[in-house]
Parts: sequence; structure tokens; C-alpha cells
Amino acid sequence: MKIIILAGGLGTRLGQITEKVPKPMAIIGTAPMIWHIMKIYSHYNYNDFIISAGYKQGMIKEYFDVHKETGWQVSVIDTGINTLKGARIKRLEKYLNDDLIMATYGDGVANLNIDELVKFHKSHDKILTITGVRPPARFGEIIEKDSRVIRFNEKPQSSTGLINGGFFVFDKRLLEYLSADENCDLEYGPLEELAALGEVMVYKHPGDWVCVDTGRELKMVNKLWGEGNAFWKIWQ
Repeated sequence: MKIIILAGGLGTRLGQITEKVPKPMAIIGTAPMIWHIMKIYSHYNYNDFIISAGYKQGMIKEYFDVHKETGWQVSVIDTGINTLKGARIKRLEKYLNDDLIMATYGDGVANLNIDELVKFHKSHDKILTITGVRPPARFGEIIEKDSRVIRFNEKPQSSTGLINGGFFVFDKRLLEYLSADENCDLEYGPLEELAALGEVMVYKHPGDWVCVDTGRELKMVNKLWGEGNAFWKIWQ
């Protein structure tokens, strides 16, 4: 099964980092974030990757030309710089020969069981499964009693509702709802239409997830990695 990594955006909220490298190439430990994402899939023996690239795509190509993981098939495809996510997937249509395809964003990591995700998708006959996650809070949480601070929780897991954490599984019928026009988004438009038709299911991930969207989050995941507490490191 092929895995699409959506890695073409500008990633402006990472500031100076993405002036030099594309967002998925931001370093966690000693390897780019996109490598960490791919290792999650590879742990479950899914190794056929299509990287939907755009901004500074040459750096992604160069990395995978030099760093070749045993058993990985990696194709880096230019899908445009300003292209929205729906169009990026549609522009890859000629490479998608399997009935089922997986996709995720180039900035989210999780201790996700990919086998369970795929099993869940195969248990229904809907077009798309998204992974629902509970996001970490953006700020630390104060635990208090009678106005007395008991402790601080640094970025606790949110108790609010699920959000889309990426890690999709879909069948090729999804492509009928997408356009190659660069303004074709995924979440706004196609997914809303499919949800109205009852064609979207959610796999509820019970574990941890984080989107590395800002410098603060990049610093946090590097701290976790350095301390040996990287929850997404499910491989040996």
C-alpha cells in the first residue's frame, strides 16, 4: 500500500527554520521530521512512500538520494508550491495503482498502530478513514485547589473533542471528489461533502500525537527525543 506524505507547504509558522529548509525537513534529534513519520509506517512494514513536494523540494530529494533506508521505496513528486492538499493528492493519481492508499501530513507524529488503523478502515465500506486525536493544549495547565497552585502540567493532553490528526486511509473513490486545481483543499470542501454523504469514518487514536507547527513544538519534541521519551519512537 502506498503512503502519501503531504510535504509541499511553506510552513511559515516555523519562522526562520523554514526560510532555510522545508518544514518536514526540520530536524528532530539527528534526522528530519519526515523521516520520523516514515519510520512509524515502516515499523508496520508499509514502506512504499510518495512524497508530495513543493517548497524547497530539492532538499527533500537530495536527502533521500543520500540516505537510503533498506526496503524503502521513496518517490519525491513535485505537486506545486502553492497547491492545497486536495489538489496535491489528485496530482498524484497516476502513481496510485492500489485500491487502498494511506496519506498523512509532513508535520505530525504519533504512537499510532497503523495495523489497527488499516483494520478499522477495512471493517467498513466507506471511502475515507481519518485518525481522530486529542491535541495537546497549547499552553501549560495550572492545577489548583481553592486558589492554591498544586502543580503545573506542561502541555497536557486536551480533554476537548477530537481533531483530524492526519494518518488517513482511503480508497480510490476519493479521487473523484478532488481536482488538480491548486485551490482544491481537502478538509474544506471534499471532506465536508463526503461527511455529508456518510462516507467518512474516524479511527479514534487512544495514544499521543503532536503537530510540530511552531518553534516551541519543535523544541518540545527535540527535548523528548533527547531525554529518550519520544512517544512516537515505536521502532527499535
